[in-house]
Parts: sequence; structure tokens; C-alpha cells
Amino acid sequence: MKLVECVPNFSEGRRPEVITAIRDAIAAVDGVSVLDVSSDASHNRSVITFVAPTDTAVDAAFAGIKVAAERIDLSKHTGEHPRIGATDVVPFIPLEGSTMEDCIALARALGERVGRGLKIPVYLYERAATTPTRENLADVRRGEFEGLREELGKNPARNPDFGPSKIHPTSGAIAIGARPFLVAYNIYLGPASNLQIAKSIAKAVRGSSGGFKYVKGLGLEVDGQAQVSMNLVDTEKTPLHIAFDFVKMRAETEGAQVTWSEIVGLVPEKVLLDTAVSHLRLREFTPAQLLERQVREVMSGGESVSGFLASVASSNPVPGGGSVAAHAGALAAALTQMVAGLTIGKKKYTAVDSEMKEAALKAVALGNQLTSLVKRDAEAYALVSEAYKLPKEPADAAARRSETVTNALLKAAEVPLETARAAVEVAQLAALVAEKGNTNAVTDAGVAALLAAAAAKGAAYNVRVNVQALEDKSRGQSLAREAEQLVKKAGELAERATSIVERALSG
Repeated sequence: MKLVECVPNFSEGRRPEVITAIRDAIAAVDGVSVLDVSSDASHNRSVITFVAPTDTAVDAAFAGIKVAAERIDLSKHTGEHPRIGATDVVPFIPLEGSTMEDCIALARALGERVGRGLKIPVYLYERAATTPTRENLADVRRGEFEGLREELGKNPARNPDFGPSKIHPTSGAIAIGARPFLVAYNIYLGPASNLQIAKSIAKAVRGSSGGFKYVKGLGLEVDGQAQVSMNLVDTEKTPLHIAFDFVKMRAETEGAQVTWSEIVGLVPEKVLLDTAVSHLRLREFTPAQLLERQVREVMSGGESVSGFLASVASSNPVPGGGSVAAHAGALAAALTQMVAGLTIGKKKYTAVDSEMKEAALKAVALGNQLTSLVKRDAEAYALVSEAYKLPKEPADAAARRSETVTNALLKAAEVPLETARAAVEVAQLAALVAEKGNTNAVTDAGVAALLAAAAAKGAAYNVRVNVQALEDKSRGQSLAREAEQLVKKAGELAERATSIVERALSG
């Protein structure tokens, strides 16, 4: 299941009954979990944090926006916080299993729905922005409700992405976007006598003053202490440890010391991991080295499908095509097992009962093998990557590097070749259950055969590309030839299975 976080901000912080109505509307949508509701009377603003699957997140956000439009009149609204709408801003944030692209798609879907259904102008901001001038929320919100009311319809530059080019008289406009997780982080510099130092550092660190583009900062006095208060709006671009190191260095330069720091609210695990890796100068550290993560994966039965999809969709080179080919083969094996299972024990298929039981067992074994090959393919790629990093000088080091690269490439070709072999076996089973299995599941057998053939061909691509990278290609020619033969065999088996499916569908 893909999950996203959504943190809509509403221009109401003084009427509990309105805030409750908005919160309840969001929570009423299936699959939604409201994590937090924070209200501030002086700002006259409430922030609701909820988590939802990608398929219901838009419904939940829309439900809250609709109630806010019915209950809040922005023409009568006062408060310290800048705002352009009754629902002022709605950001979507990816959680584990989802990507920024998922959140951008959600922002656009919500924007179109709000503009069309509620006739409220919608501006896409941050990662969802359609123009660089709207990436910064402050630019979108410039002039606030009153200023936008005067400009909208007159200044083409302020035309919305969705909805009418006219301000809604009571609901104003809405900024809807996608962004990374925002981390609220405060660093304390001792007594309040260091307040001017805190203000100077905050000015140096914040992006609007020429500091870090993705940091907002203020110098404040809090409980008799000097504080540098920061919002890290993109911890991928400006990690937590970079902000901390900068503040610490500047404080020491100006005669102050960091006494302690705090994170306000929730923080992604990766933010703290990156900080630890940086400060400990760990080399080649991966989250897979975390004991608790490994235990969670074992207890949950391994990585979820949505988690795997998110890993593939990321900009990391692994898992890549070889792992996906193995995964497709594992799915084909699972489908084959299902068809066999739907045949076993049925009176109509007594004659093939033992054959189907054997097919099911073989499918289980092949599925387990292909599942392990998903990980092994990624590990093989990592060995190649490490081999290429070895020194090229002096001559003996270059010779060792060349041999290491060759061995790594051969290994990286052998692993997908295993995938192709296993995929052909799955294709054979799929053709068997298509021919002799439960006719009510014949199309499932056909899908299994097609997946197995695709797995074999995709794996063969990875065999060939690694063989081509060899200095002495003759060392991998037998692997490439076998891969081509396996692709041909898998294709023939898939054609046999699908012809059975076509006959069943046309008959």
C-alpha cells in the first residue's frame, strides 16, 4: 500500500466547532488516519496532519476543503499568519512506499477537482509547480487574500493553475503542492544575552537572506534562552547535519556555544540516519545494516510490493531491470501456483490431480528462487560498481582492477542468466496449467506465461549488457548464447499457453 502524508492548513484557530467539523470530514474517509490537529488562536490558523493511501488521499483533502469553504469566511478573517484562502495550503508528502511523483499527481488531481467542483482558484506550488515562479509558497501567497483579490483577473501572471481567474468571495484561493518532509529544528545558544548572535546566525542560514535555499530561520528568545529556530523544507537538499554544523561553526566564531537542540514533531528516519552517517564518517553504510529494520522485514514477510515499486521508481540504479525481471518471474510463478491450486481437489480434474500438485510445488520453489534473485541481482550490480572504483595506477593495481571488473561483470551476467533459466521453467509450468488446469483460470495461466517470457527476455538483456562490457567478450559468449536460447524457448512456451487462452475465449 502506498501511503502519503497531507498537512492542510486552515484559516481558523478560534472556533473549535469549525476545526472539529473539518477534522471529522477528513477522518471519515476510508483508510485515513489523522495524526495531529494543532490550532493557534493568535495566528487564527489550524494545521491538520493525516496519513492516507494514495487512492483516498485526494478524497480526504477535498472533504476538509469543502467543509472549510462552507464554514470559513475569509473576508471577515483576521490573524497574524499570512493566508490566501480558507484552506490556505495543502501539501502532499511522500512516505515509505510512495514517491514525490505520486504526490505531484495527487496535487494536480486535487487542484483540478477543487477548481472545477468548488470554483476556488488553485495554485500549484513547490515540486508540483508548473512554473519556477510558483515553487516558493511565499511568492504564491504574496499580497495575501486582499492583494490577490485585487490582482486576480487583471494580472495574467496571477492566473491560477485550476479554477476561475476570479477570487472566491469567502474562500479565497488555495495553494496545493508536493514537497519533501519539513523538519522543524531548533538550536539553543545558551542564555538570552546571546539573542543577537542567534538573530545574526538565523539571517546567515536562511535562504531568503542568501543562506541555504531550503532553510527558513529566525533568532528568538525562548524561556530565557537564545534560539535559532529553523524549518528545513527539503532535507534532501539541506540535510539536518549541514544546518547544525553551520550554526555551530558560526556560534563559536561569534563567541557562543551550542548547548542543545530539539526536533519539533515528527522526523523521517532517513534524516537522523544521514546525520549519523555524516558525523561518524561511515563508508558504504546502508539502511539494511539496521538490526531493527531487518527484524521488521522478516516479521512482515519481506519488502512490500509498494515498497519495491518505490525503490524501483527512485533515482538509485538498483533495484533495476534485472531485479524487475526476477520479480516478474516470481509473480508468474505465483499465478501458476494459483491456477494449479484451483485445479487440485476438483472432481472434474481428478485425472491431473497429482500432476497439478507437483506443478504447484515446483512453482513454489521457483517463486522462492526468483524472489532471492531480485536481491542478488542488485548485489551483483553493486560489485560491478565497486570494481570500477578501484585505482588504475600503478600497473599492478590496474591489472588487479581489470581482473576484478571482469569477474564482477561475469557474476552480474550469471545472476540474470539464472533468472532466465528459472523463468523458462515457470513458462513450462504455465503452459501445463493452461492446457490441463481449471478452465475457469485459463486466462491467469496465460498471464503467467506472458510474465515468464517477459522475465526471461528482460533477464537476457542484463546478461548481454554485462557481456558487452567485458574487455575480453569471448569469456561471456557462452552466457549470451544461452540467454538467447532461453528467450526463444520462453517465447515458444508463452505462445503455446496464449493460444490455449485464445481458443478458450473464442470458443
